[in-house]
Amino acid sequence: MKKYTLLLFLTAVCSLPLLAQKPAPSSPHALKLDLDSTITTSHTVTIKGQKVPYTAQVGTQPVWDEAGKAIAGVFYTYYERTDVKDRVNRPLVISFNGGPGTASVWMHLAYTGPKLLNVDSEGYPLQPYTVKDNPHSILDVADIVFVDPVNTGYSRMAGKETPQAKAKFFGVNVDVKYLADWISTFVSRHNRWLSPKYIIGESYGTNRVSGLALELQNASWMYLNGVVLVSPTGLGIPRGTVVDAANFLPYYAATAWHHKVLPPDLQQKDLVDMLPEVEQFTINELIPAITKGGFLDPAERKRIAARMARYSGLSEKVILEHNLMVPPNFFWKELLRDRGYTVGRLDSRYLGIDRMGAGMGPDYSPEYTSWQHSFTPAINYYLREVLNYKTDLKYFIAGQTRPWSREGADTDRTGENLRQAMAQNPYLNVLVQSGYYDGACDYFNAKYDMWHLDPSGKLKDRMDWKGYRSGHMMYLRDEDVITSNEDIRAFILRTLPKKDQPAKY
Repeated sequence: MKKYTLLLFLTAVCSLPLLAQKPAPSSPHALKLDLDSTITTSHTVTIKGQKVPYTAQVGTQPVWDEAGKAIAGVFYTYYERTDVKDRVNRPLVISFNGGPGTASVWMHLAYTGPKLLNVDSEGYPLQPYTVKDNPHSILDVADIVFVDPVNTGYSRMAGKETPQAKAKFFGVNVDVKYLADWISTFVSRHNRWLSPKYIIGESYGTNRVSGLALELQNASWMYLNGVVLVSPTGLGIPRGTVVDAANFLPYYAATAWHHKVLPPDLQQKDLVDMLPEVEQFTINELIPAITKGGFLDPAERKRIAARMARYSGLSEKVILEHNLMVPPNFFWKELLRDRGYTVGRLDSRYLGIDRMGAGMGPDYSPEYTSWQHSFTPAINYYLREVLNYKTDLKYFIAGQTRPWSREGADTDRTGENLRQAMAQNPYLNVLVQSGYYDGACDYFNAKYDMWHLDPSGKLKDRMDWKGYRSGHMMYLRDEDVITSNEDIRAFILRTLPKKDQPAKY
C-alpha cells in the first residue's frame, strides 16, 4: 500500500450474541447520563490459539463529592475472563488514554482489548471498515477495564458545567484525585482488592497513571504491581532548553531513515543498528555544543551542523539558520518539502499535503484526522450494537476538558509522584513503550525521562524500555501489536507476586 496515503485505520464491527442484564436508557431522547448503570454481554475470543470466554460489562459509575453527592458519571468497559477459577490471583489492568481529553477508544479498539480495527499490516486502512477479534489481546492473562474520564466517551458531569464544576475534574492533580477514588470504588464493587493490579496510560495518560500510582497508595492504600507508560510525555521531569532541543535528533534520524533520505551508508543499516550512533552523538557532542551558544567555535559549529544534516535529512544551511536547535514543527514541514509533502506529528510515516510549500510548519496532522475519522464510527457501532449500550449521548472521542489546569497545586510533578510510589512500594515496576516515528512524544526523550525518573539509580532494575517501528499508536502495525502486547504480557507475568516471597529493594 502506498505510504503517501493520508487516511488510516478502520471502523464498523461484527456482531456477537447479546445478553443484556440491565436495560440501557430507553428514551429516544435520553441525553442525560444515567450515573450508575451496567449492561453485561458474553463473548469468546481466540488468543494465541486458545479460546478465551469473557464477559463485557459497560456502564457508568458515579463520582461523589465530599458530601456524598454524585457529581459525575464515569463510563467504562470491563472485560473479565469467565473460565478462571482463581480470581484472587487474576491480574487487573486499568487502562487510560491521554489528551487530556481523549477517550479510552484508541487502546480499547486497537491494542490490548479483545477487538481490533481492521487495518493492513502497516496500519493503513482497508475497506469495508470493520473490527475483528484481537488474537494478541492480554485478556488471556489479565482482566481489563477501559476508563473514560469526565467529558470523554459517554462520561459527563451531573450538573451544569460551571467553572467551579470543571475545576473538580480538569487539572493535573484533580484529575488524579477523583480517578483514584473512582478506581477504589470500582475495585471494591468487583471484589478485586486481592488481585495484582496494573495501570496503563498512553500519551497524557502517562501523566495520569504516574500520578495515580502515588495517589492510590496515599489516599486508598492501594499498592500496584506495575505501571505501563505508552508513548509517554515529559511527566514533569525538567530537561532544559538545550537538552529539549538536542534530544529530538534521534527521532529526526528515524523519520529520515523511514523516508529514505539519509546517506547510503546509514540508509543500508537497519533502523535499530543506525540509531545508537545518533544517540551517542546527541549525548556526547550535540548537547555540549548547543550549551556553548553563541560562543561555540565557528568551525565546530559547522562540523556539528554537518553531522546533524547527515543524521536528519535536513540541509546544513537550515540547521545553521536555527542555531543547531531545529524545532519539530519545522522538521515536519521541511523534511519532504521538495517532494510536496509534510510528515505527521504523531506518526511521521504518514504524509500530508499543505496549501503551499512555503511556511514553518504543516497545515494539519494527517494521521490524527484519519484516526478520528476511522475510530469514531467503530466505537459508536461497537458499544451500541455489540455491547448493547443504547444512548443518544454523543461519544466524545476528544472531549470538552478545557481549561486544563497545570499551575499552582496542579503543577505537573507526576514523574516524581511515580518515583515516590516506587520508592515506597518495592513491588511496583515500570514498563515504557515508544514508537520510533512518534514526533509528539518521541522515543529518545522517553528514554531520557526514564533515565532521570530516579536520579539515584536505585530503582533502575524495576524499569524497562521497549521501542517499536511505528508512531504514537505503535500498536496499529501487525508486527507491533504482536510484540507490544507480548511485552505487556511478559511484564505482567514477570512482576506477579511470588507466593510467600517478600519483595526487596
